[in-house]
Amino acid sequence: MPARLVVLASGSGTTLQAVLDASADPAFGATVVAVGSDVAGCGALKRAADHGVETFAVALAEQPDRTAWNLALADRIAAYRPDLVVLAGFMRVLAGDVVRRFRIVNTHPSLLPAFPGAHALRDALAAGAERTGVTVHWVDEGVDTGPVIVQTVVPIEPGDDEDSLRQRLQAAEKPLYVDAIRTLCQEYR
Repeated sequence: MPARLVVLASGSGTTLQAVLDASADPAFGATVVAVGSDVAGCGALKRAADHGVETFAVALAEQPDRTAWNLALADRIAAYRPDLVVLAGFMRVLAGDVVRRFRIVNTHPSLLPAFPGAHALRDALAAGAERTGVTVHWVDEGVDTGPVIVQTVVPIEPGDDEDSLRQRLQAAEKPLYVDAIRTLCQEYR
């Protein structure tokens, strides 16, 4: 039986698309059962709906506070009984209660523990780093501090800016993440 994935995304959904494409192959070993977001109407939700995948949105602004938002989000995720929650450009930090409730994986555009946080590309360029990369990691209660699952190196080339570096990082991220998810889902077969 394939693993059940709930994917959370906040943006256009290009990483989600890679997971959706991979899940079309039965050898992938997982099915995306729902896609959730903190941004109603974002591109990721449209991509999911176009693939016939159920969607949901839990906007922070619609909740009385962050605690209520985390609880509402966790309840929506739990309704789909996921084996794995996949963050695909989800731009919110999850509370410890949510992180402990589910097995959650994420990607980050650096070789963690170097350059954690939302500005990893800018930070790597400002530091004069010669290389960076992509990390797939377990989500824990910190920000980009969970155990590393797999990494790949991406060189920083002379003249790189955030946009050119982001393009190369995203090209490396998608196959790395899909392969990591496939490997993690092997235990459910």
